[in-house]
Amino acid sequence: MRDLAVQENVPLAPLSTLGVGGPARFYARAGDRDAVEAGAAWAETRGLPLFVLGGGSNVVVADAGVPGLVLHVLPEGIEARNTNGAVYVRAGAGVMWDDLVATAADNGWAGVECLSGIPGRVGATPIQNVGAYGQDVSETIASVETFDVAARRPVTLSNEECGFGYRSSRFKGPDRDRYIILAVEYRLAPGGAPAVRYPDVQRHLAENGMASPSLAQVRQAVIEIRRRKSMVLDPADPNARSVGSFFMNPVVSTETCAAVQARAVAAGAPGAGEMPRWPVPAGGVKLSAAWLIERAGFRRGHRKGQAAISDNHTLALVNRGGATASEIIGLAREIRDGVRAAFGVSLVPEPVLVNVSFGDAG
Repeated sequence: MRDLAVQENVPLAPLSTLGVGGPARFYARAGDRDAVEAGAAWAETRGLPLFVLGGGSNVVVADAGVPGLVLHVLPEGIEARNTNGAVYVRAGAGVMWDDLVATAADNGWAGVECLSGIPGRVGATPIQNVGAYGQDVSETIASVETFDVAARRPVTLSNEECGFGYRSSRFKGPDRDRYIILAVEYRLAPGGAPAVRYPDVQRHLAENGMASPSLAQVRQAVIEIRRRKSMVLDPADPNARSVGSFFMNPVVSTETCAAVQARAVAAGAPGAGEMPRWPVPAGGVKLSAAWLIERAGFRRGHRKGQAAISDNHTLALVNRGGATASEIIGLAREIRDGVRAAFGVSLVPEPVLVNVSFGDAG
C-alpha cells in the first residue's frame, strides 16, 4: 500500500464555496483508488473518523473544524465508449462536474445539459442525486465505482443499487460512511434532443427565438439563468459565496399540502390561491421551499451577522465576508423555525453538515 502524505491542521474554509469552517486535524489528497484505500486504512488504524471531501460546494464545516482525517478524493479522467446506440461516459470523481457537462454538450451527447453551471465534482453527483431545471443525474447514471470502506474492496453499484430518490441516495442515507465514490459512468444519448421541461428554460429560449435549440444553446441558457440568480461560481459576485440551494423542496402528503395552502390563504399570503406544487411519482406533493420562505416573511438580503439570504435567490444563504458556520446555521434555523410556525412544514438542509448539529429547535 502506498504511503499517504498527511498534513496537520489544514484550513478547510478555502476548500469550500461557502468559505466557512475550521481546520482539518489531518488532511490528505487521494488521486486514485490506492490512495483512497491508504487513507481509509490510515484513519482506521488510528481510530479516527474519516470525512471525504470533493469540490466543497455542498458542505458546511463547523467552526471547530473536523477532528479526524479529511480525505480529498480527486481521481481525474474522462473516457467514452459507444454501446448499443448509447455513449457511456466514465468520469473520475475529481473531475469538475461542469467540465463533464461541457464535454457532453460539445459532443452532442444528451442527458445532462440542464445540469450546466453546477459547481462541484463528479463524485458528489450520485450522493445528492444532483438535479436542476427538470433533470436529475439518476436519469443517466449507469453505474458508480466505489471503494467499500467496510469490506476494504472496490465495489461497482448499478443505478438500481444506488437507491436514488429526490436529492438522496444510499450514499447519503443508510450507507453514508460506507462507500467512497471513485468514478461514475453516465449513459447519454448521442444526437439526442435536449430536455426542455422547466418553465424558466422554456421562457428563456422562447424570448431568444430558439424554437428548436441545440444542446449547446440549452446549456448556455441554463448558465445564463443560473448566473442571474448568482448560482454560478464568480469571485466578483458576493451572492455566489454559497452552497447553492440551502433547503430542499419539502415533499408532503396531499392532506398536508391542502393544510399549508389553507394557512397561506388565511394569512393573506400573496399568490396563496395558486401556491406552487408538483406531484411526486412515488406519491405526495412537492412544495416550493422558496415560496414558503418568502411567505413566512423572509426577504432576500435578510442578514444574521455576516450570513444572509442571497439578494438574487431565496434558497441561497451566503457568506457576506468573514461569516462563521454558526452564523450560517443560525440563519438557517431562523428560517426553518419561521416556516414551521407559519405553515407547519419543516425544511431540511440540502448541504452536508460536517460536525454541525442543525437541531430540532431554533
